[in-house]
Amino acid sequence: MVEQSQIDRLASGTAKVGFLLNPRSGRIRKNIDVVRNILAEISASICLEASDKPEISASMDALLKADIDLLVIIGGDGTVQAVLTHLFISQPVKWPVLTIVPGGTTNMIALDLGMMSTPESILRRLRDCLLERSTPLLLQRPVLSIEQPGTTKVYGMFFGVGLIAHAVILSRSQVKQSGITGEAYSGIIMLGYLVGVILGRRTGLWAPTQMSITDKNGLTHKGTYLLLFVSALDRLLFGMRPYWGREKEPLHVTYVEQQKSPPWHALRLLLSGHSAALKEQDGYHSHNTNVLEILMDDDYIIDGEFYRATSQDGPLRISAAGPVTFLVPGDTTTNA
Repeated sequence: MVEQSQIDRLASGTAKVGFLLNPRSGRIRKNIDVVRNILAEISASICLEASDKPEISASMDALLKADIDLLVIIGGDGTVQAVLTHLFISQPVKWPVLTIVPGGTTNMIALDLGMMSTPESILRRLRDCLLERSTPLLLQRPVLSIEQPGTTKVYGMFFGVGLIAHAVILSRSQVKQSGITGEAYSGIIMLGYLVGVILGRRTGLWAPTQMSITDKNGLTHKGTYLLLFVSALDRLLFGMRPYWGREKEPLHVTYVEQQKSPPWHALRLLLSGHSAALKEQDGYHSHNTNVLEILMDDDYIIDGEFYRATSQDGPLRISAAGPVTFLVPGDTTTNA
Protein backbone atom coordinates (compact mmCIF):
# COMPACT_ATOMS: atom_id res chain seq x y z
CA MET A 1 0.00 0.00 0.00
CA VAL A 2 2.65 2.51 1.11
CA GLU A 3 5.50 2.96 -1.37
CA GLN A 4 9.17 3.16 -0.43
CA SER A 5 9.42 6.47 -2.28
CA GLN A 6 6.99 7.99 0.23
CA ILE A 7 9.13 6.85 3.15
CA ASP A 8 12.21 8.23 1.39
CA ARG A 9 10.54 11.63 1.03
CA LEU A 10 9.57 11.59 4.71
CA ALA A 11 13.19 10.85 5.62
CA SER A 12 14.53 13.62 3.37
CA GLY A 13 12.06 16.28 4.51
CA THR A 14 10.43 16.59 1.08
CA ALA A 15 7.15 14.78 1.77
CA LYS A 16 3.81 16.31 0.85
CA VAL A 17 1.67 16.41 3.98
CA GLY A 18 -2.09 16.60 4.33
CA PHE A 19 -3.92 17.46 7.55
CA LEU A 20 -7.48 16.41 8.27
CA LEU A 21 -8.75 18.38 11.27
CA ASN A 22 -12.01 17.64 13.07
CA PRO A 23 -12.70 20.98 14.84
CA ARG A 24 -15.51 19.46 16.91
CA SER A 25 -13.39 16.74 18.52
CA GLY A 26 -13.39 16.74 22.32
CA ARG A 27 -9.81 17.91 22.95
CA ILE A 28 -9.65 20.21 19.93
CA ARG A 29 -12.68 22.42 20.55
CA LYS A 30 -11.10 24.18 23.54
CA ASN A 31 -7.85 25.00 21.73
CA ILE A 32 -8.87 25.20 18.10
CA ASP A 33 -7.14 28.55 17.48
CA VAL A 34 -3.83 27.27 18.89
CA VAL A 35 -4.06 24.16 16.71
CA ARG A 36 -4.80 26.19 13.58
CA ASN A 37 -1.83 28.48 14.31
CA ILE A 38 0.54 25.51 14.60
CA LEU A 39 -0.76 24.06 11.33
CA ALA A 40 -0.18 27.41 9.61
CA GLU A 41 3.51 27.13 10.55
CA ILE A 42 3.97 23.85 8.66
CA SER A 43 5.01 24.60 5.09
CA ALA A 44 4.21 22.53 1.98
CA SER A 45 1.08 21.12 3.57
CA ILE A 46 -2.64 21.02 2.88
CA CYS A 47 -5.13 21.38 5.73
CA LEU A 48 -8.82 20.56 5.44
CA GLU A 49 -11.46 20.58 8.17
CA ALA A 50 -14.29 18.06 8.45
CA SER A 51 -16.60 17.10 11.29
CA ASP A 52 -18.91 14.37 9.93
CA LYS A 53 -18.63 11.36 7.64
CA PRO A 54 -19.72 13.07 4.38
CA GLU A 55 -17.30 15.94 5.01
CA ILE A 56 -14.51 13.50 5.90
CA SER A 57 -15.11 11.51 2.70
CA ALA A 58 -15.04 14.67 0.56
CA SER A 59 -11.88 15.89 2.29
CA MET A 60 -10.23 12.50 1.86
CA ASP A 61 -10.97 12.54 -1.87
CA ALA A 62 -9.35 15.97 -2.16
CA LEU A 63 -6.28 14.98 -0.12
CA LEU A 64 -5.74 11.75 -2.06
CA LYS A 65 -6.10 13.67 -5.33
CA ALA A 66 -3.34 15.98 -4.08
CA ASP A 67 -1.04 12.92 -3.92
CA ILE A 68 0.00 13.36 -0.30
CA ASP A 69 2.67 11.15 1.30
CA LEU A 70 1.54 11.63 4.90
CA LEU A 71 -1.98 12.09 6.23
CA VAL A 72 -2.23 13.60 9.72
CA ILE A 73 -5.60 12.89 11.35
CA ILE A 74 -6.40 15.38 14.11
CA GLY A 75 -9.43 13.96 15.85
CA GLY A 76 -10.75 11.08 17.89
CA ASP A 77 -11.25 7.37 17.29
CA GLY A 78 -14.43 8.00 15.31
CA THR A 79 -12.58 10.30 12.92
CA VAL A 80 -9.86 7.68 12.45
CA GLN A 81 -12.51 5.06 11.75
CA ALA A 82 -14.13 7.25 9.08
CA VAL A 83 -10.74 7.76 7.40
CA LEU A 84 -9.90 4.04 7.46
CA THR A 85 -13.32 3.14 6.06
CA HIS A 86 -12.91 5.63 3.22
CA LEU A 87 -9.43 4.33 2.38
CA PHE A 88 -10.41 0.67 2.33
CA ILE A 89 -13.60 1.24 0.35
CA SER A 90 -12.07 3.63 -2.20
CA GLN A 91 -8.82 1.59 -2.48
CA PRO A 92 -6.49 4.34 -3.80
CA VAL A 93 -3.48 3.18 -5.80
CA LYS A 94 -1.12 4.87 -3.35
CA TRP A 95 -1.95 5.02 0.34
CA PRO A 96 -0.52 7.77 2.54
CA VAL A 97 1.33 6.97 5.73
CA LEU A 98 -0.95 7.93 8.64
CA THR A 99 -0.30 9.90 11.82
CA ILE A 100 -2.92 10.35 14.52
CA VAL A 101 -3.04 13.41 16.76
CA PRO A 102 -5.33 12.49 19.70
CA GLY A 103 -8.03 15.14 19.53
CA GLY A 104 -11.04 13.13 20.68
CA THR A 105 -12.47 12.09 24.02
CA THR A 106 -10.99 8.60 24.46
CA ASN A 107 -8.24 8.35 21.79
CA MET A 108 -7.60 4.64 22.28
CA ILE A 109 -6.04 4.20 18.82
CA ALA A 110 -3.60 7.08 19.27
CA LEU A 111 -2.65 5.88 22.76
CA ASP A 112 -1.84 2.43 21.39
CA LEU A 113 0.65 4.10 19.04
CA GLY A 114 2.29 5.97 21.93
CA MET A 115 0.68 9.37 21.28
CA MET A 116 0.20 10.29 24.93
CA SER A 117 0.76 14.04 25.14
CA THR A 118 -1.47 16.96 24.15
CA PRO A 119 -2.49 17.63 20.54
CA GLU A 120 -0.49 20.86 20.58
CA SER A 121 2.68 19.11 21.80
CA ILE A 122 2.37 16.33 19.24
CA LEU A 123 1.79 18.79 16.40
CA ARG A 124 4.88 20.79 17.39
CA ARG A 125 6.92 17.57 17.55
CA LEU A 126 5.56 16.55 14.15
CA ARG A 127 6.46 19.97 12.73
CA ASP A 128 10.05 19.48 13.92
CA CYS A 129 10.11 15.86 12.76
CA LEU A 130 9.12 16.86 9.22
CA LEU A 131 12.09 19.24 9.08
CA GLU A 132 14.59 16.62 10.25
CA ARG A 133 16.44 14.46 7.76
CA SER A 134 16.15 11.10 9.47
CA THR A 135 14.32 7.83 9.01
CA PRO A 136 10.88 8.16 10.66
CA LEU A 137 9.56 5.69 13.22
CA LEU A 138 6.89 3.63 11.46
CA LEU A 139 4.49 1.16 13.08
CA GLN A 140 2.02 -1.20 11.46
CA ARG A 141 -1.36 -2.31 12.76
CA PRO A 142 -3.99 -4.64 11.31
CA VAL A 143 -7.51 -3.31 10.81
CA LEU A 144 -10.94 -4.80 11.50
CA SER A 145 -13.35 -5.21 8.60
CA ILE A 146 -16.93 -5.44 9.92
CA GLU A 147 -19.79 -6.33 7.61
CA GLN A 148 -23.40 -7.44 7.85
CA PRO A 149 -25.64 -8.29 4.87
CA GLY A 150 -27.41 -5.20 3.60
CA THR A 151 -25.03 -2.70 5.20
CA THR A 152 -21.83 -0.95 4.13
CA LYS A 153 -18.58 -2.35 5.46
CA VAL A 154 -16.98 -0.46 8.32
CA TYR A 155 -13.24 -0.52 9.02
CA GLY A 156 -11.83 0.21 12.44
CA MET A 157 -9.54 -0.89 15.23
CA PHE A 158 -11.83 -1.94 18.08
CA PHE A 159 -15.20 -3.73 18.19
CA GLY A 160 -17.15 -4.16 21.43
CA VAL A 161 -20.50 -5.54 22.52
CA GLY A 162 -22.14 -6.15 25.88
CA LEU A 163 -20.54 -4.43 28.88
CA ILE A 164 -18.21 -2.35 26.71
CA ALA A 165 -20.88 -1.01 24.35
CA HIS A 166 -23.29 -0.37 27.21
CA ALA A 167 -20.65 1.57 29.14
CA VAL A 168 -20.11 3.81 26.12
CA ILE A 169 -23.86 4.39 25.87
CA LEU A 170 -23.83 5.36 29.55
CA SER A 171 -21.00 7.79 28.84
CA ARG A 172 -23.21 9.84 26.51
CA SER A 173 -24.56 11.59 29.56
CA GLN A 174 -23.43 14.24 32.01
CA VAL A 175 -19.83 12.96 32.10
CA LYS A 176 -19.27 13.71 28.42
CA GLN A 177 -20.60 17.22 28.97
CA SER A 178 -18.14 17.78 31.84
CA GLY A 179 -15.18 18.42 29.56
CA ILE A 180 -13.16 15.51 30.96
CA THR A 181 -11.27 13.67 28.20
CA GLY A 182 -8.69 10.94 27.72
CA GLU A 183 -8.10 7.98 30.02
CA ALA A 184 -9.49 9.89 33.02
CA TYR A 185 -12.83 10.18 31.24
CA SER A 186 -12.83 6.49 30.30
CA GLY A 187 -11.81 5.50 33.82
CA ILE A 188 -14.75 7.34 35.38
CA ILE A 189 -17.19 5.71 32.97
CA MET A 190 -15.83 2.19 33.43
CA LEU A 191 -15.67 2.54 37.21
CA GLY A 192 -19.28 3.66 37.40
CA TYR A 193 -20.42 0.88 35.11
CA LEU A 194 -18.40 -1.82 36.90
CA VAL A 195 -19.96 -0.83 40.21
CA GLY A 196 -23.31 -1.77 38.69
CA VAL A 197 -21.90 -5.10 37.45
CA ILE A 198 -20.40 -5.91 40.85
CA LEU A 199 -23.68 -5.04 42.57
CA GLY A 200 -25.35 -7.62 40.36
CA ARG A 201 -27.45 -5.43 38.08
CA ARG A 202 -28.88 -7.43 35.17
CA THR A 203 -31.37 -5.10 33.48
CA GLY A 204 -31.25 -2.08 31.18
CA LEU A 205 -27.69 -1.09 30.32
CA TRP A 206 -26.43 -3.90 32.55
CA ALA A 207 -28.32 -6.65 30.71
CA PRO A 208 -26.09 -9.40 29.21
CA THR A 209 -26.17 -10.19 25.50
CA GLN A 210 -27.42 -13.37 23.82
CA MET A 211 -24.95 -14.31 21.08
CA SER A 212 -23.89 -17.09 18.75
CA ILE A 213 -20.14 -16.82 18.11
CA THR A 214 -18.65 -18.80 15.22
CA ASP A 215 -14.87 -19.11 15.03
CA LYS A 216 -12.61 -19.58 12.00
CA ASN A 217 -12.97 -23.37 12.23
CA GLY A 218 -16.76 -23.20 12.04
CA LEU A 219 -17.28 -24.04 15.72
CA THR A 220 -20.23 -22.12 17.18
CA HIS A 221 -20.56 -21.03 20.81
CA LYS A 222 -24.08 -20.06 21.91
CA GLY A 223 -24.84 -18.40 25.20
CA THR A 224 -25.35 -15.32 27.31
CA TYR A 225 -22.29 -13.11 27.50
CA LEU A 226 -21.20 -10.26 29.73
CA LEU A 227 -18.92 -8.82 27.07
CA LEU A 228 -17.10 -9.51 23.82
CA PHE A 229 -14.50 -7.46 22.03
CA VAL A 230 -12.27 -7.83 19.00
CA SER A 231 -9.19 -5.62 18.85
CA ALA A 232 -6.49 -4.82 16.32
CA LEU A 233 -4.66 -2.79 18.97
CA ASP A 234 -1.71 -3.99 21.00
CA ARG A 235 -2.92 -2.25 24.15
CA LEU A 236 -6.16 -0.74 25.35
CA LEU A 237 -6.75 2.05 27.86
CA PHE A 238 -4.39 2.28 30.86
CA GLY A 239 -1.99 -0.09 29.10
CA MET A 240 -4.36 -3.04 29.48
CA ARG A 241 -3.90 -6.17 27.37
CA PRO A 242 -7.01 -8.16 28.35
CA TYR A 243 -6.39 -11.00 25.93
CA TRP A 244 -4.20 -14.04 26.29
CA GLY A 245 -4.48 -16.03 23.07
CA ARG A 246 -1.24 -17.43 21.62
CA GLU A 247 -2.28 -17.91 18.01
CA LYS A 248 -0.34 -15.95 15.37
CA GLU A 249 -3.41 -14.38 13.74
CA PRO A 250 -3.64 -10.56 14.00
CA LEU A 251 -6.98 -9.94 15.75
CA HIS A 252 -7.41 -10.34 19.52
CA VAL A 253 -10.76 -11.76 20.67
CA THR A 254 -11.98 -11.95 24.28
CA TYR A 255 -15.45 -12.86 25.50
CA VAL A 256 -16.84 -13.59 28.96
CA GLU A 257 -19.89 -15.70 29.74
CA GLN A 258 -22.56 -14.35 32.07
CA GLN A 259 -21.76 -15.42 35.63
CA LYS A 260 -24.18 -16.59 38.33
CA SER A 261 -22.53 -14.29 40.87
CA PRO A 262 -20.91 -10.85 40.35
CA PRO A 263 -17.50 -11.54 38.70
CA TRP A 264 -15.58 -8.90 40.67
CA HIS A 265 -12.46 -11.05 41.10
CA ALA A 266 -12.34 -12.01 37.43
CA LEU A 267 -12.88 -8.41 36.32
CA ARG A 268 -10.00 -7.34 38.54
CA LEU A 269 -7.74 -9.92 36.86
CA LEU A 270 -8.99 -8.92 33.43
CA LEU A 271 -8.36 -5.21 33.97
CA SER A 272 -5.08 -5.55 35.88
CA GLY A 273 -3.19 -7.49 33.22
CA HIS A 274 -3.41 -10.90 34.92
CA SER A 275 -6.05 -12.24 32.56
CA ALA A 276 -4.00 -15.35 31.70
CA ALA A 277 -5.11 -16.73 35.07
CA LEU A 278 -8.70 -16.87 33.81
CA LYS A 279 -9.85 -20.28 32.58
CA GLU A 280 -12.09 -21.26 29.68
CA GLN A 281 -13.96 -23.78 31.83
CA ASP A 282 -14.99 -20.87 34.04
CA GLY A 283 -16.42 -18.94 31.09
CA TYR A 284 -13.44 -16.78 30.08
CA HIS A 285 -12.35 -17.11 26.46
CA SER A 286 -9.55 -15.44 24.51
CA HIS A 287 -7.83 -16.25 21.24
CA ASN A 288 -6.31 -14.62 18.18
CA THR A 289 -7.96 -15.01 14.80
CA ASN A 290 -8.39 -13.54 11.34
CA VAL A 291 -12.16 -14.01 11.14
CA LEU A 292 -15.16 -14.26 13.47
CA GLU A 293 -18.94 -14.27 13.01
CA ILE A 294 -21.46 -13.06 15.59
CA LEU A 295 -25.25 -13.47 15.45
CA MET A 296 -27.13 -11.24 17.90
CA ASP A 297 -29.75 -8.55 18.45
CA ASP A 298 -27.98 -5.74 20.27
CA ASP A 299 -26.02 -2.52 19.99
CA TYR A 300 -22.29 -2.64 19.38
CA ILE A 301 -19.51 -0.10 19.01
CA ILE A 302 -16.66 0.33 16.56
CA ASP A 303 -14.12 2.84 17.85
CA GLY A 304 -16.75 4.50 20.02
CA GLU A 305 -19.36 4.82 17.25
CA PHE A 306 -22.73 3.08 17.67
CA TYR A 307 -24.28 0.45 15.41
CA ARG A 308 -27.11 -2.07 15.72
CA ALA A 309 -27.06 -5.74 14.78
CA THR A 310 -30.22 -7.73 14.12
CA SER A 311 -30.17 -11.50 13.71
CA GLN A 312 -32.74 -11.40 10.89
CA ASP A 313 -30.10 -9.66 8.75
CA GLY A 314 -27.61 -12.46 9.31
CA PRO A 315 -24.35 -12.58 11.25
CA LEU A 316 -21.79 -9.85 11.64
CA ARG A 317 -18.54 -10.92 10.03
CA ILE A 318 -15.34 -9.48 11.46
CA SER A 319 -12.14 -10.15 9.54
CA ALA A 320 -8.60 -8.85 9.33
CA ALA A 321 -7.60 -6.22 6.77
CA GLY A 322 -4.45 -4.20 6.23
CA PRO A 323 -1.98 -3.70 7.76
CA VAL A 324 -1.86 0.10 7.81
CA THR A 325 1.37 2.07 8.33
CA PHE A 326 1.53 4.80 10.99
CA LEU A 327 4.24 7.39 11.64
CA VAL A 328 5.09 8.26 15.26
CA PRO A 329 6.89 11.63 15.45
CA GLY A 330 9.60 11.07 18.06
CA ASP A 331 8.89 11.37 21.78
CA THR A 332 5.15 11.93 22.12
CA THR A 333 4.82 10.54 25.64
CA THR A 334 5.30 13.84 27.46
CA ASN A 335 4.19 17.42 26.94
CA ALA A 336 6.89 19.46 25.26
